[in-house]
Amino acid sequence: MQDRLLSTIAPYRDRVDYLEIRMEQSESTAISFRGDRLDAVNRNFSLAGGVRACHKGGWSFVTFNGLEELGDRLEEAISQAKLIGSETTQLADIKPIQDYVAESLLRDPRGVSLEEKRQMVEQYNQLLLDFDPRIQTTSSSYRDRFGITYFVNSTGTCIAQERLDVSGGFGAIARGEGGLVRQGYESVHSRSDYDAFTGIEDRVRSAAERAIRQLEAKSVKGGQYQVVLDPYLAGVFIHEAFGHLSEADFVYENPQMQEVLQLGKPLGIPQLNVVDDATIPNLPGSMKYDDEGVEGQRKYLIKDGVLTQRLHNRETAGKMHEAPTGNARALSATYAPIVRMTNTAIEAGDCSFEDMIANIDEGVYAVRMLGGQTNGEMFTFAAAEGYMIRNGKIAEPVSDVTLSGNVFQTLKDIQAIGADSVYLNGGCGKGGQSPLPVSVGGPHISIQNVVVGGR
Repeated sequence: MQDRLLSTIAPYRDRVDYLEIRMEQSESTAISFRGDRLDAVNRNFSLAGGVRACHKGGWSFVTFNGLEELGDRLEEAISQAKLIGSETTQLADIKPIQDYVAESLLRDPRGVSLEEKRQMVEQYNQLLLDFDPRIQTTSSSYRDRFGITYFVNSTGTCIAQERLDVSGGFGAIARGEGGLVRQGYESVHSRSDYDAFTGIEDRVRSAAERAIRQLEAKSVKGGQYQVVLDPYLAGVFIHEAFGHLSEADFVYENPQMQEVLQLGKPLGIPQLNVVDDATIPNLPGSMKYDDEGVEGQRKYLIKDGVLTQRLHNRETAGKMHEAPTGNARALSATYAPIVRMTNTAIEAGDCSFEDMIANIDEGVYAVRMLGGQTNGEMFTFAAAEGYMIRNGKIAEPVSDVTLSGNVFQTLKDIQAIGADSVYLNGGCGKGGQSPLPVSVGGPHISIQNVVVGGR
């Protein structure tokens, strides 16, 4: 297949400044329950891809569903790019690469029967339904997808990459007195092993436990607090509130952000380090090469409290005269790559959780995320759970915990960074491409002067 795509692109490569073909063969299974009913079962096999061309700075993108139409799609992409282009193509140079990247699998879900998968999801869903009479409904889902993506371009790169994703989500909705509704959610992901879903009863039940605990919590009193974020919420915060600001397509198109986000600018305490790392094995955002054939890398966005790097595709790197970082990603081969994060995290510090809360007379411990939004440098997040901190101890549970503020002020207000960093799986949305597999990570972090809203 690699040879065939190379020979197909060869006659066209000199007609535009840049040309590429990405094609993906994939097979997938999806099963979902809603309440006590089987909601959907899907099996899918596909071959599809996209052709992208650039001429005089003008980009075109054309999709295809079969190799027999590839010649026509190349002609379309080239003619459309020539209609648009009127400036200069600026792409950071990279060395041509020839490679085949194979996945090392443990238990391959393609060898597991559809009936076994359905029974597994049904069993976990029933655990949620039986947990407590106050659980009103549930949602349980499983998905596996194995694909091989082929990438060739006009400068001689030819890469094939295998990828497996096995993922599941388990949600519970509880109803209490007065019609009060709360929810809990737990997700599971593996890049290599169906058996990651074996023996996870306690993790699945934790979704119901969180929903029930929140029924018994009283709404937090709004105000300014010292807030401690758990590792999950710390990771989501750095991804949503800061990570998206680090994506160079956003910075390049926003002169105000270019002023705010000048490399070398101090953004936080010297202990603050933020990474985007595509090289960690078996995480959702990990990859050997991005969707432009640039090798995945470990990048420090913030190093010792100072802004040191941003995330690039080849075009933003070329236009901003910086090095490409391997952050061009697409949801599938039928989408054009855009600048996206991989595995983004705050690195661990040296403070224990006990020491972090020991000197807090009254504060809030915020756990996981229920939802949120960002608007430039402003953010609002709703925690899935909350607890008051009183006299250095975790106290009663509280609900309706929303955190809001300015990301740059909040980074400066970080006072302590925990020693317990973990990565958790997630899905990111941008430019109509969602959910792109990523992971977020961090330790517990303590932040002063956070505006907390209650009901």
